[in-house]
Amino acid sequence: MEKELSQQIGKKLMRILMFTLILSAMSVLMFNFVLPEISKAFELTTAQVSWVTSSYTLIYGIGTVIYGKLADRYKLKNLLTFGLLFFAVGSLIGLASQTYWMLLVGRCLQAVGAAAIPATAMIIPLRYFPPEERGSALGTAFVGLAIGSALGPVISALIVSVAHWRWLFCIPLFILFTLPFYRKNLGDDQGDSGKLDWVGGGFLATALTLLLLGVTSGTWWFIITAILILALFIIRICSVTEPFVQPKLFTNKSYTLRLTITFLISGIGFSLYFLSPLLLADVQQLSPSWTGFAMVPAAVASAILGRKGGKLADLKGNSYLYYVASGLLLPCFILLSTFTGISPVFIAIFLIFGHVGQTFMMIAMSNSVSMTLPKEQAGVGMGLLSMLNFIAGGMASGVYGKVVDLGSNDRWNPANIYPNGIIYSNIFLVLATLHVGILLFYYFQFGRAKRKSIKLEG
Repeated sequence: MEKELSQQIGKKLMRILMFTLILSAMSVLMFNFVLPEISKAFELTTAQVSWVTSSYTLIYGIGTVIYGKLADRYKLKNLLTFGLLFFAVGSLIGLASQTYWMLLVGRCLQAVGAAAIPATAMIIPLRYFPPEERGSALGTAFVGLAIGSALGPVISALIVSVAHWRWLFCIPLFILFTLPFYRKNLGDDQGDSGKLDWVGGGFLATALTLLLLGVTSGTWWFIITAILILALFIIRICSVTEPFVQPKLFTNKSYTLRLTITFLISGIGFSLYFLSPLLLADVQQLSPSWTGFAMVPAAVASAILGRKGGKLADLKGNSYLYYVASGLLLPCFILLSTFTGISPVFIAIFLIFGHVGQTFMMIAMSNSVSMTLPKEQAGVGMGLLSMLNFIAGGMASGVYGKVVDLGSNDRWNPANIYPNGIIYSNIFLVLATLHVGILLFYYFQFGRAKRKSIKLEG
C-alpha cells in the first residue's frame, strides 16, 4: 500500500516536473534569438553579448552538481524552493534591466536557481519509482525538455514580434505556480550526509570563468591565471577525502575517452543553437521573430524523433546511432558552410539535419558513457557528464562570439560563392572537419573493437 502511494505521488511529481522542465528549457534557448538585438541595444561586440549565454550555461553546469550534492544533506523541497525563488528573482531583475551588467546579473541569478531543476529531475525517479519503472519516469522528463526546446523559438518569436525582448524574462515567472505542488508532494527525505567541497568547486568555477574571459577579451593573463587555478583544482581533488569531482573516475580509460568525445561534440553542437540565429540575423537580415520561427522546424523534428533515436540505440547499439548522427551532422555543417547566403527556408531545412543529428549524438554518447561506469560510480560519473556538457556550451559560445568578431576575408570553402557570411562559412567548415576527425577516432577506438568482438563471438 505504501509502495503504491509512493508511486502515485511520484507520477504526480513527474507531471509537475515536466511542466517545470518545459519552462527551464525555454529559458535556456529563448535569448539566443535576440542576441543581435541585445548587442545593438547596449552597443556590444558578439563576444561580449555571448556572455548572456555563456554565464548562464557555466553557472547552470556547475550548479547542477552542487545541488545534487546538497540534496544528500538537505530536504529536496527546501532546495527546490530556494532554487525556484532565485530563478524568479533573476527573471525580475532581467525584466527591469536598463544596463548590460544588470541584464547579466539577472541571467546569472536565473542560472543559480534553475540549476536545482536538473538535480530534481534525477532525484525524483530514484526516490519515488522502483528500478523497473525509472526509465519511463526519466522519459517523461526528456519529453519536457524536448517540448521546451520546441516551444522556445516559437514563444520567443511571438513575444519579440509584439513586445520588447526584455519581456522574455516574464516566461520563467510561471514556474512559481509549481512551487505549492512541490511543497505539498515532496517528502522530507534526505540522503546520507556528506561534505561538499566548496573550495574545489570554487577553484573550478573561477578557472572556467577566467578562461572564458581570456578568450573573449583576448587577455593572456586571464588564461594563464585560469591554468594555474585549474592546477590548484587538480591538486585539491587529489588530496581531500570528498572532492568536488572524484579523480578515480579518470582512471577508467573507456569512461575518460568517451567523456572527452562528448565534451568536444557538445561544444561543436552548440554552434547550431548559438551561431545559427546570428547567421540568420547578420547574413539573411531576419528580425528576431523570424529568426525564432526559422529555428522551429529543427526543434520540432528533434523533439519528435528523439525517442526514436533512443529506441534505435536499444535495437542496434550506441555505435550505430553514433554513425547515423554523424551522417546527419556532417551534411548539415557542410551545407551551412557552402550556402551561407541562401534563402532562410533552406537554412531551416539544413538545421533539421543538424538538430536531429545532435540529439541522436547525445543519446548515443550518454548511453555509452553510462555503460562504462560501475554501479557505485554511476551517479557521480553521469553528474560529471551533465556538468561538462553545459560547460562545453558556455565555453563554445564565448569562442564562437570572439571568432565572429574577428571576421575573415579569406574564403576557406571554395564551393561557397556567396559574398556575405564568410566567417560563418569558415567556422562551419572547421566544425565539419573536426567532426570527421572525431568520427575516425571513434571508429578506430570503439567501432573496430566492437566488430572484432562480434567476429570472435561468431
